[in-house]
Amino acid sequence: MKSSNIGGQAVLEGIMMRHKDVYSVAVRRPDGEIEVKTQPYKSLVKSEALKRTPIVRGVFNFIESLVVGMKCLTYSASFFEEEEEGAREAPVLSQKEKEEAEQKKQKQDNLLMGMTVAVSIVLSVAIFIMLPYFIASFLRRVTDSESLIAIAEACVRLVIFLGYIALISRMKDIQRVFMYHGAEHKCINCVEHGLDLTVENVMKSSREHKRCGTSFLLFVMIVSIIFFLFIRVSSPWLRVVVRLLLVPVIAGVSYEIIRLAGSSDNRFVNLLSKPGLALQRLTTREPDESMVEVAIAAVEAVFDWKAYLRENRP
Repeated sequence: MKSSNIGGQAVLEGIMMRHKDVYSVAVRRPDGEIEVKTQPYKSLVKSEALKRTPIVRGVFNFIESLVVGMKCLTYSASFFEEEEEGAREAPVLSQKEKEEAEQKKQKQDNLLMGMTVAVSIVLSVAIFIMLPYFIASFLRRVTDSESLIAIAEACVRLVIFLGYIALISRMKDIQRVFMYHGAEHKCINCVEHGLDLTVENVMKSSREHKRCGTSFLLFVMIVSIIFFLFIRVSSPWLRVVVRLLLVPVIAGVSYEIIRLAGSSDNRFVNLLSKPGLALQRLTTREPDESMVEVAIAAVEAVFDWKAYLRENRP
């Protein structure tokens, strides 16, 4: 079956699902009810030509995904902040004071979100791009072989990345998020394999998917290794500059690969996807039925899966 073009992300006790120009967030509230919020997806890019330009579209898509993901995480966290605040006696406010307080909170949230996204990007580049370079640079004291140093940098980059994934996968709070991540994948796989979107069918579906963000990050690592193996400059400070300038290009190329993987069943493409699928064993967990219910609610808020099945089911 053809790709449904649904994408998603696990949040705190919930799931975000996006399809075309709308996205939803479904959260299991502390009282057990499922809260679903639907919002229009507003792209940072207004030019249709840029949206269709390979590699360039991937850079903007990556940034937009970070922004929307952070919004959804903030929204899901608000339910548990409200639960804690509910235990304390809230001050009595007039309607005008409530509106002013809400506007002030919205501005603070937007500022915090922008800063968080910026810091996340800077830290990611520093840890996964620059740190391996500086560690591998110590080899220059014992060898002049640029190929050996480049291979060492590649190995260090992969070790840091895989070590990071393995480390966070052991955290109890993160493991629950990974269960929702698994529910997200299972829902998409269920629909794309021609099954009705029911709890029973979703539970039987795979928790691995070729368009996963985990696979994207692994492709970023692999593409960066290939780029840095073949693009070399002699000046030490130029090496740093080149690595920084190539970050958007690497993200764009990785996006194109993951986009191809999600829309093709070519044997070579499937083979290329296998390392990412294997890594998803760490970043997803088998969900329970209550989590699947949340995932289904998120999908149904933005996607008519029944119409999709009528059109595509063999």
